[in-house]
Amino acid sequence: MSTVPKSKKSNLKRIHKYYSLTGFYSFVGLSLKRALPPIIGFVVLVLFLNEFVIDFSAFFTEVTNTYAPVGILTVFFASESLLGLIPPEIFIAWADKTASPLVYLSLLAILSYMGGIVSYFIGKLILRIPSVYNYVEVKMEKHLRNVRKWGGFLIIVGALLPIPFSMTSMMAGTINYSFRNYLLFGSLRFVRFYLFAIAIFNLV
Repeated sequence: MSTVPKSKKSNLKRIHKYYSLTGFYSFVGLSLKRALPPIIGFVVLVLFLNEFVIDFSAFFTEVTNTYAPVGILTVFFASESLLGLIPPEIFIAWADKTASPLVYLSLLAILSYMGGIVSYFIGKLILRIPSVYNYVEVKMEKHLRNVRKWGGFLIIVGALLPIPFSMTSMMAGTINYSFRNYLLFGSLRFVRFYLFAIAIFNLV
């Protein structure tokens, strides 16, 4: 009976040592340092603008009344499939002003998850283009190497933190990372949307 806990503890120690030696913890820490200032700045900016410049509640209500939800959701899906060009937080704030906030928030989370899947398969196809292959291998060599080393944990970080999830998904596709494991780890994208919604719904 006592060998099972010892075995699990030994495995955890080996995993911890591996990620310590390969620099995974340092990478996550650096990513957090880079991500937190923009998040804090975004919150401060929203509070400032909402107080002195624009009523975001009225703005997003106007957007909701002016544009069809299907159009907004289509733009969001395109963004999440192509490098995450538009911050998801903007769409989360929009969802709060719809007739069914939780329904639209869930739709956003599903579309973000699906967008990541699209990015994954783009990654599998993209290296067939010589110019793109050269760009990825040279300009994004470090990021690609990190995906190869850390696999699922990096996908978890991409799903939860304000790091472009599309980019991480695309890199997972380029190295033929297990699609089944990608779907499993990428599902944490839903957790991110609901956690961020708790904060954003109270801001706008």
